[in-house]
Amino acid sequence: MFRSKRSGLVRRLWRSRVIPDRDGGDGSGRSGHDLGATGARLRSPPRRDGSDGRTVTCCLFKEREPGGPQPPDTDTAGGPPSPDGAADGGSPERRGREARSRLVLLEQELKAVTYSLLKRLKERSLDSLLEAVESRGGMPSGCVLVARTELRLGGQAAPPHLLLGKLFRWPDLQHPAELKPLCECQSFGVADGPTVCCNPYHFSRLCGPESPPPPYSRLSPNDEQKPLDLSDSTLSYTETEATNSPNVTPGDFSDASTSPDAMKRSHWCNVAYWEHRTRVGRLYTVYEQSVSIFYDLPQGNGFCLGQLNLENRSETVRRTRSKIGYGILLSKEPDGVWAYNRSEHPIFVNSPTLDIPNCRTLIVRKVMPGYSIKVFDYEKSCLLQHTADLDYTDGPYDPNSVRISFAKGWGPCYSRQFITSCPCWLEILLSNNR
Repeated sequence: MFRSKRSGLVRRLWRSRVIPDRDGGDGSGRSGHDLGATGARLRSPPRRDGSDGRTVTCCLFKEREPGGPQPPDTDTAGGPPSPDGAADGGSPERRGREARSRLVLLEQELKAVTYSLLKRLKERSLDSLLEAVESRGGMPSGCVLVARTELRLGGQAAPPHLLLGKLFRWPDLQHPAELKPLCECQSFGVADGPTVCCNPYHFSRLCGPESPPPPYSRLSPNDEQKPLDLSDSTLSYTETEATNSPNVTPGDFSDASTSPDAMKRSHWCNVAYWEHRTRVGRLYTVYEQSVSIFYDLPQGNGFCLGQLNLENRSETVRRTRSKIGYGILLSKEPDGVWAYNRSEHPIFVNSPTLDIPNCRTLIVRKVMPGYSIKVFDYEKSCLLQHTADLDYTDGPYDPNSVRISFAKGWGPCYSRQFITSCPCWLEILLSNNR
């Protein structure tokens, strides 16, 4: 009975793997049997490169497809090309059969390597892994620790967390340096320990450098659509905004920010939620190392945006709110503040430490689902403090404010020039306490 249950868990995990859809136009993946064990369709994060040649700048490494261009086959007979015009290597049908055979061999090798890894795990670890995979990270799951023994896949080394990350989340994943453990994972901050967590939802994928957008000439602060003035007294402004919004009603949820124990600790940031130019709900004060900000999460705690009520919401706001989903995980780490996109849609980020120093260009970074980015760098912030007294003709400057928009971008590349034109966005107000 013990073996049959473990074998069943292994089979369910294998059926829940992500298979790249190379024939579809959107480049999204599907599960091995389309439906997981729960009966719900398992969806993979969108690939960085669609089949139509479009690229997304939120990446760190160039994709290397196993089915990419191959050296042309030589005609063993040495004769002229076939009448159908095929180059050396025979007819298209023959080459298609050979390609399918290679894919079958790769699939068999992947299955063998995966089964050998999963069979090392205890039943409890398999349960945790299956729950994480089937809920797509929506349910809290524990670490799945295995020995840091590299496996071999396709003639290349494949650490356990790389293999399962590739299997269940990112089929194009190539190198473990692309992955970042979440702050709550036991592998966080441990570079070369004897064990490593292989729970794919305890990792995010790093955003890499991207080309800056074209120069952007910001409008005068006297313009009617200027960004909100938050430099002098952010709290007083936002509290006034909330007072002037009589339709805001508190939700029926509780959070840790109002507990007596939390009030005794110092907070590291306040979070404000905005819909266009209207702040909805109260400021959410963060005391813990990390906080989930979400619309709908199967289980967990944090700042639930879905419980914030406001009358007469526009259809645009309603549609955007429905895309927030699992939202983001915001964490304070030794090198700065990180944002991990847990939703199924992109988020867009701007902060003083993402901008180019001494440049008037507005930098808005696009973060794809499953990726994370350092939204605030403490070291860069200290350097920027020396330029805080510069004369900014485009209005006040807040060196400790991060802005994150859900699903909708703004800036020089979009029709929305200001964050206040975005339907749903967050303002992260960092304290000076590190």
